[in-house]
Amino acid sequence: MQELKKRLARLLVEKSYREGDFTLTSGRKSTYYFDCKQTALHAEGSWLIGTLFNELLKDVDIVGVGGMTLGADPLISATTVISHEKGRPLAGFIVRKQPKGHGTDQYVEGLANFKPGDKVAMLEDVVTTGGSLLKACERVKAAGLDIVAVCTVLDREEGGRQAILDAGYELISVFTRDELVAAARS
Repeated sequence: MQELKKRLARLLVEKSYREGDFTLTSGRKSTYYFDCKQTALHAEGSWLIGTLFNELLKDVDIVGVGGMTLGADPLISATTVISHEKGRPLAGFIVRKQPKGHGTDQYVEGLANFKPGDKVAMLEDVVTTGGSLLKACERVKAAGLDIVAVCTVLDREEGGRQAILDAGYELISVFTRDELVAAARS
């Protein structure tokens, strides 16, 4: 798995890392930005992310994975496809930022693949404060699913891990910012 992490780190730095003046979702200012969608939508990047998330979750008793649209969408697809290849098929769900406003008017899409109380993992591309991820968790719990794992590609190490822990979850990351920098250089 270390070789796969090195490959993903190189792709993340090449495709997703930008320096400059950025405002993050949390409202915080930053001199760097990780747009993980660029890597997650790359063929090898998608395969690597799906493979590594499946590895992180291999011993966790879950029936599916999901997260907040738009950042988690390619992560969910990659993880579910790889899970099928590995003989442990996981269903996926997507949490909307706003309910549709018509039809079922729900926040969580894909619930037909689940029953109330099913154990699931939440996926996120980047965690800074954890705010978006925790909002998605609230909506998933309200939809009747049991969140037993919370995973991210990158923990920016800016307080999100603690906020998620304070909410009762443990954050599992493919990389922390420091680990990503080290892996990309190796």
